[in-house]
Amino acid sequence: MKKFFTLLLFSCFLWQVNAQEEATISGYIKDASNGETLIGATIFCPSLASGTNTNAYGFYSLKVPKGAIDFEFSFTGYASVQEKILIQRDTNINIELKPGQSLETVIVSASSNKEQVNSTQMGFEKITMQEAKLLPALLGEVDIIKTLQLKPGVKTGGEGTSGIIVRGGSADQNLFLLDEATVYNPSHLFGFFSTFNSDAVKDVQLYKGGFPAQYGGRLSSVIDVKLNEGNKKKFSGTGGVGLVASRLTLEGPIQKDKSSFIVSGRRTYVDIITRQVNRLNEDDPEYDPIPDYYFYDFNAKVNFELGPKDKIFASGYLGRDFFKFAGDNFKFNFNWGNATATLRWNHIFNPKLFSNTTATFSDYNYLIKNEFGDLFSFELSSGITDYTLKSDFFYAPNNKHSIKFGVDYTRHTFEVGRLRAGASDGSFNYEAGQNFNGDALALYFSEDYEASKALKINAGLRLSSFYNETFYWGIEPRLSIKYSLLESLSLKASYTNMTQYIHLVTNSAASLPTDIWYPSNETVEPQRSNQVALGLTYAPNDDYIFSNETYYKWNQNQVDFRDGAQLFVNDKLDEEFVFGRGWSYGSEFYVEKKTGKFKGWIAYTLSWAWREFDDILDGQKFHPNYDTRHDFTVVGIYELSKRWSLTATWVYTSGTLTSLAPGRFSLQDIPGADLEFVVPDFVERNNYRLIDYHRMDIGAVCRFKHRWGESDLTISVYNVYDRRNAYFLFVDALPSPDPNSQIPIGFQAKQVSLFPIIPSITYNFKF
Repeated sequence: MKKFFTLLLFSCFLWQVNAQEEATISGYIKDASNGETLIGATIFCPSLASGTNTNAYGFYSLKVPKGAIDFEFSFTGYASVQEKILIQRDTNINIELKPGQSLETVIVSASSNKEQVNSTQMGFEKITMQEAKLLPALLGEVDIIKTLQLKPGVKTGGEGTSGIIVRGGSADQNLFLLDEATVYNPSHLFGFFSTFNSDAVKDVQLYKGGFPAQYGGRLSSVIDVKLNEGNKKKFSGTGGVGLVASRLTLEGPIQKDKSSFIVSGRRTYVDIITRQVNRLNEDDPEYDPIPDYYFYDFNAKVNFELGPKDKIFASGYLGRDFFKFAGDNFKFNFNWGNATATLRWNHIFNPKLFSNTTATFSDYNYLIKNEFGDLFSFELSSGITDYTLKSDFFYAPNNKHSIKFGVDYTRHTFEVGRLRAGASDGSFNYEAGQNFNGDALALYFSEDYEASKALKINAGLRLSSFYNETFYWGIEPRLSIKYSLLESLSLKASYTNMTQYIHLVTNSAASLPTDIWYPSNETVEPQRSNQVALGLTYAPNDDYIFSNETYYKWNQNQVDFRDGAQLFVNDKLDEEFVFGRGWSYGSEFYVEKKTGKFKGWIAYTLSWAWREFDDILDGQKFHPNYDTRHDFTVVGIYELSKRWSLTATWVYTSGTLTSLAPGRFSLQDIPGADLEFVVPDFVERNNYRLIDYHRMDIGAVCRFKHRWGESDLTISVYNVYDRRNAYFLFVDALPSPDPNSQIPIGFQAKQVSLFPIIPSITYNFKF
């Protein structure tokens, strides 16, 4: 026993000596020009071959031996900083990195290649605003969602839309977050533009597999958008004037280096032009007035450093679309939009423990209002409102372990298909619709573990629940593994289980403003999915990176609608649902050049998606309408000089699916009918594939320096070779040459195209 206690005391003494020989450095990595924190910046100790990255809030923590240590702080697109720092105790070290303006004058870090090779994360894409603003855009409006559509595994919901289809999932299976608040309809102009103003956006991250445990509630993807915090150094502004919209962003310090603000607004002005055209032609009886349409969005954010350990952030978003039309005896008004608010508190308990506590508000609704003179009117509305409170903790006990855990609660309020109708004189009034409340609670835990220099593991578990009429719960395990075959080559594998408790009532591949969100209840069970993936990542040098991921995903309790379903003004909407299963699989190939005068990437995806329902096609499996076989993307950015940049993109996609009747039959001699009726005979769903989609866009950016700041002129051409891609098909009857016959001699499918070649020009400025 004496020997045992002696050994125990000696072990404690050695542990204490060892603990005294190590210390933890922590802090924030920031942009030197404006004080913005940098997400995913690298902190590396070459002599120790050890390092870490900043988290989603720019904070890092790293344990190192005491003494003089060489550090390298770096971030893609910024000049790296190398410093020797004497570490004697736990130390807070905040570092500012300068943006790299020219490869000829500064060394710009390309360490993200090594980070991607060494990370366990799979199915992950990140875009920068610098890239997004260089690429050619429809009507000159930069759109981060359309930029994401150029990445592998991400498909468009249709020509011109900002909706996305990820790895065979439907549109409602994508979670959009703006400063951690949910955005339910991330699109303007019926889906042609997204709601995210690029001038206000700081960081965009897409997860399409290997989901971190802190995310839940959707099956296919998470698009996490962070807003800029505002310039802490000086007052500044950015803006632009384009063909369809103008925007302005103002930011600056409230207290220099301690607090700041940012406000950003954007509005289209096509309605101003169309109103003038209508006014000039109002006396022409044969003139058809042009409908009135415009949208706006507004972002605002403030942040305060209460001390070295506490920060508070408050941000908000408001965006709305308006579509109006007025005839002699008819008025039509349609508006829809989102509103979000976020209040966050960052707290550093100690160099190893960091927390983020967040309260968010999110609201999406639409309203359709019709007035028929002074006689009758009706309104149709729907919406969803969320109140969320969550806490996330980041704990780094040592360099081999990094732990995340947290809890979040959301109160959902659903308004489903609310109809109000009545006569103007009060003789008739009618109201119908449904309201639901749903409560979602989740706990999660995950750990990054570096078992060896070659092997890293991320294991997580999310426990989720939902209550509306009945109680549902889910156990959602997550696992990702990285094994380095070489220093520049790694093999990765992942497994993810996800549960989705709310569903989008839609019959389109892309989200529309009139889509309705509907909760799980006694009839509608949650959707569930499992996804496995295997991949290789290879970075032979700082210039190039290659990756390939092959995935298989299978889903349960998939929701669709029975043929002839009544989706609007239906108090028993869940009786229109049918339930089945789905599965999808594919392989994604990606190569990117990240440095030099010429940069860009090539992405190719080969994929299949399937659905199977007992009540559809007698249980036969079929492809959903967003199933496409091949997706190919080429993106090039060339810095011709310090003033000029040239860009080009080319996309190719197999045609999407649609339903066409292979035959028709005629109903003749119907009593009381003057015409013969021709009825389409639909046999299968999505039995016809549209022609292949392809398009090239080109652009040029010319930069100018001024005493007051800088500006650029961005010229782009959308669909440069005027490809007439199919938007949809309709079937037209071919009339009989016999004037006495009302039966057509045949039918012909005709294609409707949306966008021809469209040039645009935008003037952007920064002061």
